[in-house]
Amino acid sequence: MSHASPQSAVHTKRAAPPKIREHKIPSKDAKPYIAVEGPDGALWFCESGTAKIGRLDPKTYAFAEFVIPTPNAMPIGITVGADGNLWFAEKGAHKIGRLTTRGIFVEFALPTPNAGPDGMILGPDGNVWFSETEVSQIGRITPAGSVTEFKDGITTGAKPLSIAVRDGALWFSEAAGNRVGRITVEGLVTEFPIPSHDSQPRAMATHPDGSIWFVETSTNALGRIDRSGQIREYKIPTPNASLRGVAVGADGDLWFTENFANKIGRMAPDGTLVGEYDIPTPQSGARCIAALSDGRLFFTQFDAGLIGEVITD
Repeated sequence: MSHASPQSAVHTKRAAPPKIREHKIPSKDAKPYIAVEGPDGALWFCESGTAKIGRLDPKTYAFAEFVIPTPNAMPIGITVGADGNLWFAEKGAHKIGRLTTRGIFVEFALPTPNAGPDGMILGPDGNVWFSETEVSQIGRITPAGSVTEFKDGITTGAKPLSIAVRDGALWFSEAAGNRVGRITVEGLVTEFPIPSHDSQPRAMATHPDGSIWFVETSTNALGRIDRSGQIREYKIPTPNASLRGVAVGADGDLWFTENFANKIGRMAPDGTLVGEYDIPTPQSGARCIAALSDGRLFFTQFDAGLIGEVITD
């Protein structure tokens, strides 16, 4: 395993700037966080401020909202399970929730108290995997609701957040551990140190070329870990942008959110910065960005209670 020194992104690829459209969530103080394409083709997202799961129809732009049974649940992460339901992390209630597309909820308590579940993804084994940020564990829940937790091999106090899938294993960012972790479906953990100090890795996305990209919030960079475990970092020119979300677009480019800079960024998979684009609403708090199967891009605006749409046509 080797590391490359951080590089400054350069502008060499040309592309027309996208248009950004914004859609207002009905509930006040929704504080939208992670979003995912549902089995119905809609955008489903966590409303961490209202303890609701939201749904945006990308064809009509109609919203629907579903109230989580536990008050102050603070949902953060969300994914689609092998059963076709939405699974979400209740960080405030320390539970995992399951929601059908018709609005029926089931909740599952976690074995470890105050675990703080956060990121979620469907694993290669057909189970949903999730991070337990407050106790530095990785959890797994079966479609029937049976939970297993893994701690051995994870740096104490690492605060795992986002999870991605590659090569039959789960990869996760360690926000306080300054590492990228890998866990097999059997629970064997390997960690890869990030070259920059205290980079605070967060959101992750697997690229079709086999690499995994992740944001480095405090280092102001995008990181890339290849199949051999080598990590490269690509600096973003806007100072203190506070990168939060990243997704792979239909053309293979990386699209990312800049929370403090209030911009959407775009980078080619070779590390070339394509551009940074202003979000219309000031201080909107851009968080997650999600790519739908039809190529459309949506992002959450935590502070403004909006769902943003990046239009590249």
